[in-house]
Amino acid sequence: MTRHPKDHARWKKIVQSFPDVSITVLGDLVADEFVFGEIARVSREAPVLILKHRERTVVPGGGGNAIMNLAALGVNVLPVGVVGDDEPGHLLLEALHARKIPTGGIHRLKHYTTTTKTRILAGMSHTGRQQVIRVDREADPLDENHPVLLNLVNAAREYATASDAFMISDYGYGAATPRLLTFVRSNGCVADKPVTLDSRYRMLEFTGATSATPNEPEVEEALGMRIGHDTEKLLHAGEQLIERMGLESLVITRGRDGMVAFERDAPPENIAIFGSDQVVDVTGAGDTVIATFTAAIAAGADAKTAAKLANLAGGLVVMKRGTATVSAQELLGVIDQYTAAHA
Repeated sequence: MTRHPKDHARWKKIVQSFPDVSITVLGDLVADEFVFGEIARVSREAPVLILKHRERTVVPGGGGNAIMNLAALGVNVLPVGVVGDDEPGHLLLEALHARKIPTGGIHRLKHYTTTTKTRILAGMSHTGRQQVIRVDREADPLDENHPVLLNLVNAAREYATASDAFMISDYGYGAATPRLLTFVRSNGCVADKPVTLDSRYRMLEFTGATSATPNEPEVEEALGMRIGHDTEKLLHAGEQLIERMGLESLVITRGRDGMVAFERDAPPENIAIFGSDQVVDVTGAGDTVIATFTAAIAAGADAKTAAKLANLAGGLVVMKRGTATVSAQELLGVIDQYTAAHA
């Protein structure tokens, strides 16, 4: 369908206003570690490759990746979370400092392990890198009575009061729970503000979110149903989530099948995937989607426009290797490409 040029001018205006937007993020912070080794030979001890270590990088993952995506878009982001007093936690904070992201709301805990997901990549010096194994070092979820949680609530309330939107990035490690959101909301600091949710395992337990961005498998798990290629089931699932969670809007991402945007009391809209369906790496793509969606909503976009911008950003990030971000300049450029292709 041909889009009116004014639509795309409006999209660009929204993206250009991101530096005027502030968003608080309550999230589970994860360190994504990438270790690259050049294939040297096959081991004599077992039928496995021996990799000669070449490089190692550690970047913010989980809620940290959503935070980095907001910053890349030019948003003033105020993160709240927990890391361990260990090397991954230090490197994670270092990465945020390098992007000039304030870290006063992030608490370093002694005897706490920063959740770290290590991806081992193999390849030759002039070829692509292929992930061969992933090793996760996970912290035990924070006990719901841990004293640090009160600090998180207080920081989240303080930041939310000065923010245009509030985002929850829940990976199940205890720093972004339904209970914490209830405490944060109880003093009215997010009243009349968008509250967006990305929850890996328990989105139905959250109360007070205005929007959510689950992927299709998360929807299937939450509702105990199989959607597959059944469009009617997908639309029914979206309607169920809107009603059960009291949402104003919902975006269900579907990989190569794009996404579907729902708004309360309005017909859903199917949004086709942007770019090639031959993706390079889907690591952290959901973080890019919720970051872009939340930024657009906070900047005044309606939910379906925000979903379309998130779809463009998601199409860009899956063409990058590793845990990646999309900049405002890249998003503006792809809006121009999209405009030309649909003129």
